[in-house]
Amino acid sequence: MNKGRLNGRGGSLVCGLRTGRTVIPNDTDSERSPQAAAPVDRTQRIVESRDLFRGQSEILISHDGAIYRMKITRQGKLILNK
Repeated sequence: MNKGRLNGRGGSLVCGLRTGRTVIPNDTDSERSPQAAAPVDRTQRIVESRDLFRGQSEILISHDGAIYRMKITRQGKLILNK
């Protein structure tokens, strides 16, 4: 489950991934429909963080006239500050 929360320091957003268990889909049907086997069409683009950061731990992002700072923490989480 993805969690996003404010960290209480200047309106920062801390994003992380928490998984407590592995979920295995119920696969009792021996036959699958051709539609279920079709690849998923993604409408949103996925950008790898390593492509954004290019070996750095912090970047600046310009959005709608404002500058934001995105940082990778020692724990590997992303923090976005205005």
